[in-house]
Amino acid sequence: MIEIKETIDGIRTESGEPAKGSGGDQQAKKRLKAQNPPDKYIWGIYIALLIISIIELFSASSTEIQGANVYGPLIRHAIFLGIGLALVLWLQNIPYTIFSKWAWPLAIFSVALLLMSMFFGVTINGAQRAIKIAGFTIQPPEIIKLTAVILLAKILGQNQKVGGITTKGVIYSAIIVLVLSGLLWVNGLTNMILMMCVSVSLIIIGGIEWRKLVMVFVVYAVAGGALFLIKYAAPATTEYDSVGGTEMVSKSTGAGRQETHMERIKRFISGVHPEDTLTDKNRQVIFANLAQANGGLIGQGPGNSRESARLPLAFSDYIFSIVVEDMGFIGGSLLLLLYLFLVARAGVIGYRCSRAFPAFLIMGCAVLIVFQALVHMAIVTGLFPVSGQPLPFISKGGTSIIIMSVAIGIMLSVSRFAVTSGDKKAIKAETEKLPDELQAINISHEK
Repeated sequence: MIEIKETIDGIRTESGEPAKGSGGDQQAKKRLKAQNPPDKYIWGIYIALLIISIIELFSASSTEIQGANVYGPLIRHAIFLGIGLALVLWLQNIPYTIFSKWAWPLAIFSVALLLMSMFFGVTINGAQRAIKIAGFTIQPPEIIKLTAVILLAKILGQNQKVGGITTKGVIYSAIIVLVLSGLLWVNGLTNMILMMCVSVSLIIIGGIEWRKLVMVFVVYAVAGGALFLIKYAAPATTEYDSVGGTEMVSKSTGAGRQETHMERIKRFISGVHPEDTLTDKNRQVIFANLAQANGGLIGQGPGNSRESARLPLAFSDYIFSIVVEDMGFIGGSLLLLLYLFLVARAGVIGYRCSRAFPAFLIMGCAVLIVFQALVHMAIVTGLFPVSGQPLPFISKGGTSIIIMSVAIGIMLSVSRFAVTSGDKKAIKAETEKLPDELQAINISHEK
């Protein structure tokens, strides 16, 4: 029998090696060795999006140009893209295990920021959804979405077994989503729906029985319906919405914006017709449609947008219409394919991961980016009612750019440090360095 003796540093065997589960073992597990180079396909998609972003932001920012400072909006946007690029380069060198360790602290921090924005925030487009720190405007809802993905990956990774996600994992995930959704409803239902869609996607990816999945849908539907009724129970107001051109409050915590959203839904159902008179209520949709029609098949060429001078928030909530005007139907389709290729590549890497947590983490980040892009495109093309949702990496907005860049950095970290081959020695080495909570196998890898 091996004699065990205690030391100040932890419990060690007679040979001096840390015993499994001891403090010394945890110290040994802090860093993994990179198994692969950063994924070139994810990098290629990311760089392509940055190039498109620079071109289209300049084209869409004509309404922001002040005096002779023609390049002002572009320079500000490029600075945030540069910060995002630096974060990607840094995060790709950090083992993915660190994100599990900081999942709960990040969630608590982002919730604190969201509560600050609700009570002490500044108003953007009629909703009190941001806070100002040291001259910078931060939008906590963007941060909440990514921290929710990291937290869900941790919970689902801990509750993965042969046959799918455990009942406990499904329940815990649903509770987390409902709590965060309850906080996000003040900032709009779109973010809440987006978070629910991401969570359902991850649960389906992990494997779930149909009856459990139906129960999740029922719970989300009931909770969403209740929040919807609560949101629209407050009295209406009479000021105008700069996003949709509808009535809303000038400084709202969300409860008084029911007139805005109900008008958006009514316009979505009735549609916009050529004979409609241009008003403050429909100008956003009309000019967005004109921009897309003007783009045709091949577009007017980069930087040649005509409608950006008339389209409100062309540089953010409606930038995809400018992309189509500049690059045409073909260019808009290629941009859509870039996003779809990103989630496809994440799926390939996630499938090959030997452990469950990195598989959920990379898929969660990819699904978040792509779902947000699809929602933005659906709104601009008239498939969804009007709502403010930035196009990842393309729309103006420092918080969104930085958070989406962090998501890319996390994906690259997984591509580097997670074992994505069938090498049993590599899998064993990875397993020995992982903490107990990340030991769950990726069942798709084992098939």
